[in-house]
Amino acid sequence: MRALANLSGRPVRVPAAPVVSHIRSLLDAGMGWTRISRAAHSSSCTIARILNGQELIRRTVADRLLAVKYRPAPGRTVEATGTRRRIQALIAIGHTIVGISDESGVDHSVIHDILGGCANVRGVTADRIAAAYDWMSERPPAGGRKSAATVSRNRAAREGWPPASAWDDDTIDDPKSLPDWTGHCGTDRGWWLHNVNGIPVCARCQEAHDAWLAERRHLPAPERFRQLAFAKGAATNRGAVLAADARELIRVSGLGLDQVAERLGVTRDYIQQELGRHPDTDDTTPTQTEQELAA
Repeated sequence: MRALANLSGRPVRVPAAPVVSHIRSLLDAGMGWTRISRAAHSSSCTIARILNGQELIRRTVADRLLAVKYRPAPGRTVEATGTRRRIQALIAIGHTIVGISDESGVDHSVIHDILGGCANVRGVTADRIAAAYDWMSERPPAGGRKSAATVSRNRAAREGWPPASAWDDDTIDDPKSLPDWTGHCGTDRGWWLHNVNGIPVCARCQEAHDAWLAERRHLPAPERFRQLAFAKGAATNRGAVLAADARELIRVSGLGLDQVAERLGVTRDYIQQELGRHPDTDDTTPTQTEQELAA
């Protein structure tokens, strides 16, 4: 069975190094061995062996340990930013305070206090809200025009609360982090995506668009309007999005064009065509793959 698993590309045992790094990050954040082992349905002895230099561990154990997310200890008081953002994000996709209270076991009056701006929350409260968020953020509620879900979404729109898709799990608790509404916030493309998709423009995208306009103020009106039309088209054009995604994969992962095309579900020729149609205006340094395409 082990040989078959190895041949299938999913060996029974995998390197422990990524798991060691993850466990140490949890420990550094203040999550103890006992809570980590309980969350992973594993034993503290297993964790000890991994940290003491065991090079290979069972894939199932690795998967369970890597899935453990940091949760504050129940008795601790923690900064409320991440908890507040999670509640706001759930409301933004249509969940109600009553629904969040029912799912999390946190009294609705406490949720109102958190939304009101309290600085800190109990660790057990943050833990329960985080667990509810993990579940509810993947399940937006159904509802019609006059439903409670619509009321929640309207409130979030008035308040400017970002939805769950605007936050990354690794940064939502960081008070200095900013939401990414469009996937390109902080750029002119993000500004167009806000407008095209009916999303209120965030401050970062407005600043980027104002800077973009200022840089082209000296251009003749016809050329300025042409560039405006091109920028809007690039933000709504599937080919432009595909070209941007392909470049990101090439730069981050070092994959070749054939592998990138396979991962994006298109042909190599189509990727090559769209890369040529939509040059990268943000970075003039071509990657090795792009140099090969130009040759």
